[in-house]
Amino acid sequence: MKPTLLAAVDTVAGNTATVWTYIVYLLISIALTIWVARTLHKNGRIFLVDSFHGNEALADSVNHLLVVGFYLINVGYVALALKYGVKPSDVQTALETLSTKVGLVLVVLGVMHFFNLVVFSKMRRRGTLHRLPPPIPPQGYVKMPNA
Repeated sequence: MKPTLLAAVDTVAGNTATVWTYIVYLLISIALTIWVARTLHKNGRIFLVDSFHGNEALADSVNHLLVVGFYLINVGYVALALKYGVKPSDVQTALETLSTKVGLVLVVLGVMHFFNLVVFSKMRRRGTLHRLPPPIPPQGYVKMPNA
């Protein structure tokens, strides 16, 4: 009877480690997502206003939509990644699992940040094309022979 009792205690301890690892993973991942989204929202506004020729209402609207999409993608990834990986049974496995999962979230946040920078850069470049000087006027003309 003792082996069954010890197995039950080990199972409860393993489940507890798994649950606590998941809770810490969710807290860290969601906090990082919120911090990055707020930073992008605050600092991206300047580029959007410039890209939309000073139209602040449009820039704020697009900025808000980008942040909502950012939240949806990242929180969705965090929720999906919760299921995958090794189930921690002790403290060492819990820390390794936690660092792997949080590391992947950081990589996804970095990729999303890079994607946002590319989008902002393209929008800004397109928005500043009207400020370029006109092309150089022709210096001469070629006469077409009568056909």
